[in-house]
Amino acid sequence: MSQENEQAASAALPPATSSVAVNGAALNGPSSPLDLDIHVQLPSANSLLELADGSKYEGISFGATGKSVAGECVFQTGMVGYTESLTDPSYSGQILVLTYPLIGNYGVPARDVAASLAQLPAEFESYKIHIAGLVIGYYSEEFSHFLAASSLGKWLEENGVPAIYGVDTRALTKRIREKGSMLGRLLLAKDIGGFGSRDGRSRSLLISPEAMSRNPSVSSETWREEFIDVPWSDPNRINLVSGVSITEAKLYTQTNVPTPNQRPQKNHPSGRPLRVVAVDVGMKYNQIRCFTSRGVELKVVPWDYDFTTETYDGLFISNGPGDPTMLETTIARLRSALSLPNDKLKPVFGICLGHQLLALAAGASTRKMKYGNRGHNIPCQDAFSGRCYITSQNHGFEVDKTTLPAGWIELFKNANDGSNEGIISTEKPFFSVQFHPESTPGPRDTEFLFDVFIDAVQKFAETGAVEPVKLPGGTKAENEARVPRANVQKVLILGSGGLSIGQAGEFDYSGSQAIKALKEEGIYTIMVNPNIATIATSKGLADKVYFLPVNPDFVRKIIEFERPDGIYVTFGGQTALNVGVKLKDEFAALGCKVLGTPIETIITTEDRALFAQAMEEIGEKCAESATATSPDEAAQAAGTIGYPVIVRAAYALGGLGSGFAQDEAQLRALCEKAFATSPQVLVEKSMKGWKEIEYEVNFDPLGIHTGDSIVVAPSQTLSDVDYNMLRTTAINVIRHLGVVGECNIQYALNPTSQEYCIIEVNARLSRSSALASKATGYPLAFIAAKLGLGIPLDEIKNSVTKVTTACFEPSLDYCVVKIPRWDLKKFQR
Repeated sequence: MSQENEQAASAALPPATSSVAVNGAALNGPSSPLDLDIHVQLPSANSLLELADGSKYEGISFGATGKSVAGECVFQTGMVGYTESLTDPSYSGQILVLTYPLIGNYGVPARDVAASLAQLPAEFESYKIHIAGLVIGYYSEEFSHFLAASSLGKWLEENGVPAIYGVDTRALTKRIREKGSMLGRLLLAKDIGGFGSRDGRSRSLLISPEAMSRNPSVSSETWREEFIDVPWSDPNRINLVSGVSITEAKLYTQTNVPTPNQRPQKNHPSGRPLRVVAVDVGMKYNQIRCFTSRGVELKVVPWDYDFTTETYDGLFISNGPGDPTMLETTIARLRSALSLPNDKLKPVFGICLGHQLLALAAGASTRKMKYGNRGHNIPCQDAFSGRCYITSQNHGFEVDKTTLPAGWIELFKNANDGSNEGIISTEKPFFSVQFHPESTPGPRDTEFLFDVFIDAVQKFAETGAVEPVKLPGGTKAENEARVPRANVQKVLILGSGGLSIGQAGEFDYSGSQAIKALKEEGIYTIMVNPNIATIATSKGLADKVYFLPVNPDFVRKIIEFERPDGIYVTFGGQTALNVGVKLKDEFAALGCKVLGTPIETIITTEDRALFAQAMEEIGEKCAESATATSPDEAAQAAGTIGYPVIVRAAYALGGLGSGFAQDEAQLRALCEKAFATSPQVLVEKSMKGWKEIEYEVNFDPLGIHTGDSIVVAPSQTLSDVDYNMLRTTAINVIRHLGVVGECNIQYALNPTSQEYCIIEVNARLSRSSALASKATGYPLAFIAAKLGLGIPLDEIKNSVTKVTTACFEPSLDYCVVKIPRWDLKKFQR
């Protein structure tokens, strides 16, 4: 989840010309925590999406005008990356429904067609838009991003692609999920400007059943006269690949595909560059970048090219659109490559459509899925290591794993629906995956598969040894032994203390969710919290409650009396953390195991100097800062860094003692407050005006404390590159620190570049956790408690769906706004 300031949300609303009521029922499904009745000003409907089952959805046209289109109607749940998705050749022939509610907020980068053909623009996945049409909930002509050169509508118009907004995309998506992907027609009115308002009043495009019952002579089909007609079209019955593949072979190297952080060129033992032949059946640009950035020459060839005559060291088959069985020529040539004698065969790797083609060439079969998998948060399990990865996907066909021939086994499977996500040869260096390790859009978690393939290519070139590809991550048994389940029967949970800012009710959600999670596992729970006005201390929730202060003395006595096997210190905010730090050397002697994040990690994140050192170890940048233990040290540090600065108190509740200082007088005033509650402060270069990003996550202009922020979730103006750059960093940082369970990481992001720095990590449930949980329907505290017991995410059920796993990242089709009640002292007048 991500958040930004309220201006982005208001900018997303289109100009008002007539009123359309959108009720809460239309916005809310069983997965939505909201209960709203929203009235939004929209123009009159002037376009229509018609599905093959007869259902129709009205909308407002934007993008290309004067044309209607037909194709297969599919939905995608990603929250960012519309420029990458629309240029993905895999969407060729499809009418794409984006479930994210606000599209167009970060605009579209500059595009130069001539330059695009010579180079690979970073923000696009091909040289043009490939979808047939676009359907979204709300659209913004206004946009905010430093790379943006135009609106989404302008770009669609340039490419001749029609689109509509104002559609109830939740109802539409539910229909597709229930009935499956189906053919659709995006119909534009013949008179876009005047339709629906000839008599000065807006009217519906469709005749209501009530009107027909009053006037039976009125035909239900008369509305068609108002639209530009187009015949139905099934893209799965034609060879879509022939229309998106290149027509001539082209060689890509580090010279003509420059990328950041390029690795040295890899060479064949003969001295020439290592070369991979890529069969383009709808190839995305980032697949090319993933090879050339790793020092490999990539020769991209057309879908029907006879690559068997080429000299190459590895064979790659790209993603692409449509039914894989249509590509008989490609399948036959792949079959030849797989059947070469050992001294002539080469390693093979396929992605998406390439995965399906490899399976067909091996002798397996494929089949159409009900509605496919299209999104950026889909969990896939590695059959060897047991690890679960979050992947980006876009496909409507799958490999039938029951038809895999001898010598082939399943490599990955979908943790939600059990569908096949990868295959591997048990004898030779051949493998493929259904998901997109090159991402763009989506998470970069599985990009390492390109390294796996290239390593196999180089090893085979050097040794000629015919053996299966080896994936990192160890075995499932090894991983389970490395992270054993916690053997506990009685657990003590530290609450957040009495009523004061930064504790108490703000963390009640975390404690109560932890109790529920432990009780579900049959564990006896004890809660320590002096606040009787909380859910966590309610009768019947915890097995026993101590209404005592949360401090080292009382907690020590409770442990000595109750003898719990384990203790959680991360569910009670800073109060509970401080107790855990003070008792860290006593827990072992008391026979009480700290569950979840280790105390050493908590100390590292709380001590500003240790945290900065830890970030330096992995090459991550923190804001220029210095720690101080006295006002004089703080003043000296500020003089070195340069004013303005921000002062942050360590181990403080609710950001107490933190603030901006424009000069030394303000600095000393802040230090006087900070040192009254904390032994240490951090003096940090001010980045006021940058975006503050918190992964659970908060997006807003960088301020003093997130409790003072206006929050809009998810993010409104972050591109796919921005969003996943910070997501990848968050995972790297948390892994390095050794956090187990929930935490949050805060960044400052320069709004005029992709420069960022890390502000801090809270190795605990924060006040933002409750907001994020309620906003997404994903119970962070509940899941964190299970993780602390050593239960992996893919074995925890999604508490909303009851059938999918907790190993996913929420993808929202609505927005959440949080506005604080400010102390009047914050205002100058």
